[in-house]
Amino acid sequence: MSLSSNVFDTALIFEGGAMRASYTAPVVNVLLKNDIYFDWTAGISAGSTNTVNYVSRDSRRARLSFTDFAGDPNFGNFRTFLRGEGLFNANYIYQQTSGPDEALPFNSKVFFSNPARLRIGGFNAETGETAYWGREDLSTNADIMKKVQASSTMPGLMPVVDIDGVQWVDGAIGSSGGVALDAAEADGFERFLVIMTRPRNYWKSVPRNTKFFERHFRKYPAVAEALITRHVRYNATKEKLLELEKHGRAVLFFPENMMVGTAERNINKLRANYIAGLDQAKRDLPIWKDFVGL
Repeated sequence: MSLSSNVFDTALIFEGGAMRASYTAPVVNVLLKNDIYFDWTAGISAGSTNTVNYVSRDSRRARLSFTDFAGDPNFGNFRTFLRGEGLFNANYIYQQTSGPDEALPFNSKVFFSNPARLRIGGFNAETGETAYWGREDLSTNADIMKKVQASSTMPGLMPVVDIDGVQWVDGAIGSSGGVALDAAEADGFERFLVIMTRPRNYWKSVPRNTKFFERHFRKYPAVAEALITRHVRYNATKEKLLELEKHGRAVLFFPENMMVGTAERNINKLRANYIAGLDQAKRDLPIWKDFVGL
């Protein structure tokens, strides 16, 4: 299978947000349907799922990942949380569903045939360092799903992920605050299409109970510190994005009609949110095509 990219000078970046990504998953499908193939894509947390679905060019999986899949009885709930498996049952979601005959098959053949580059952001719970995994770290389907799981592991709500003896959690608490602009810049990009899951007027505020984080994450003080200070990094990244937008170097997709929260499980609500995101993505498509020269 021979695949190629047609956008080389612009980075595509997906913000996370758990089930809020039901609004941004249709961006994957609109890009694919209109043959817009970025040569570099990055995502953190739920954005990492959008990233690998985009690189594997799988419109169906992109849609199901944040809509109907939430109805899977093994998806997770407060019972799995109390059992230590997470509010989202991560081991099931990422390690037991991506095979050919499983609930959410991943098209690894296309993924590995696609020469496009990608980055998935994770946070080292022990050192506080941010890692952006790329092709060199994703040699098997198991590698991909383990890194996506690590990137998506919300601290306190899901168990930490062990990769080769190192403990990882959600990359959203890392260097960028949740939007992988720093990874794109480090790889040399100066133009960006950024898909956000918060509205344009959203800014992160200081956490109310910092002592709770310090107590809860005594084993991982770097995680506590990152959670307490995340608003600083997130807001700084957003300020930079708005400045880039002002100078014509970024096009930013902000949800205009987000209808669900982070932990939404209701399939009808998630489907409606997907349709709302799809409508907005279709409206924004001419802007995207003009921006990338297609």
